[in-house]
Amino acid sequence: MVHELAEFERAADQCWLTEDQLTTALFGDTPALFGHVAVDPSTDQIAGFALWFLNFSTWAGVHGIYLEDLYVRPAARGTGAGRALLQALAALCVERGYARLDWWVLHWNPARDFYAALGAAAMDEWIPYRLTGDALHALASG
Repeated sequence: MVHELAEFERAADQCWLTEDQLTTALFGDTPALFGHVAVDPSTDQIAGFALWFLNFSTWAGVHGIYLEDLYVRPAARGTGAGRALLQALAALCVERGYARLDWWVLHWNPARDFYAALGAAAMDEWIPYRLTGDALHALASG
């Protein structure tokens, strides 16, 4: 599905990830990448994924989550799969005392409206988003 995301982002020629690389990153001796999947309950097929890692705010003095990739297959968009993935990450932030959930979005990506509706704030050129405070807690609690 990472390659599907690369196609969606108009950068398929830049994605060289192999299954072995992803398996090692997620399940090796010292994983630095973590993931969540959304499963379509009617088909038991993966509908989407979130790949993330920890970041750290030197100003706040605590970790946060950097969402490297969020992808929901076109057939599953609008079903709540993307919201469920983000909600799981927001809940993890709240549970562990992390200060924020960050990600970047291409300017043309229509998901920007979805992210704004969650309370995420656009930050700059690649449009990083961040959930903090009330918006983070609201998403975590459903």
